Amino acid sequence: MTTQQEISRPDKVLYPESGYTKADLAEYYEFVAEWMLPHLAGRPLVLHRFPDGIGKSGFYQKQAPEHLPDFVETTTVASGNERGSVRHLMVDDVDTLRYLADQACLELHRWLSRADGIDEPDLLVMDIDPPDDVDLAVLRRTVRATSELLEDLGLSTYLMATGGSGYHVVSPLDRSASFDDVRELVRGVAARLAADAPDELTTEQRIAARRGRIFLDTNRNAYGQTAVSPYSPRARPGAPVATPIEMKELGKVTPGGYDLRSVRRRLAQKGDPWARIHDDARSAMDARRRLDERA
Repeated sequence: MTTQQEISRPDKVLYPESGYTKADLAEYYEFVAEWMLPHLAGRPLVLHRFPDGIGKSGFYQKQAPEHLPDFVETTTVASGNERGSVRHLMVDDVDTLRYLADQACLELHRWLSRADGIDEPDLLVMDIDPPDDVDLAVLRRTVRATSELLEDLGLSTYLMATGGSGYHVVSPLDRSASFDDVRELVRGVAARLAADAPDELTTEQRIAARRGRIFLDTNRNAYGQTAVSPYSPRARPGAPVATPIEMKELGKVTPGGYDLRSVRRRLAQKGDPWARIHDDARSAMDARRRLDERA
């Protein structure tokens, strides 16, 4: 049995331009819980909190607070460095989402593995990260090329408008590969794509070296790294939302095409195109062998 998590200072404005408050955020989380919770369940999270709204600076929170309501679940995982371990918060129910609203958590970033197999990623993410003045046609062409190459390698692909500046192309994995193996695969895919379109795409980490090209960001595919969760709000003007879409919608939906209000209409009408994403889980090792055979 759950308890209705109270929202302190419900009228606190978190999005000044839109006027959305903590109460509005809690209401949003309650509405999308049916579709959002399956994408969060069992995963360590990193929270992006804005106690004074997006008009002020926020902060990322990896370590769960020492004192939590009884219903909030956590998991302790090795940090991957000399600092030992980190106790991460997890979200498995609506009350925890309401608790996060009360904490002014505007973005939920999830691990690409679950606590019951922390070294076994079940998602691969290619972050298609454009410069500010990118031609949308080039960005969308890059998304399609990324999806086509991953599918040629035997993986299935799913698409998300991030609510930021770009898109995520995501492949569900069968947990048979390590983070190191998945990272080598996605780096190889990015290198192949960049070699095919060197004037448009790059894998350069340094912004100055990208020279206005779209960055194929593979960095999320490592132990301890995270990616924004489906249906998470973003801490940007207009309250955009990270929204899974179908590939056939790519030509119509911009990266920030849905917000706290419009995504609810979308879900009520269409449901979640990622609802059965893990039914399509494939082997990253098989995909990597196919990529190596093409070298």
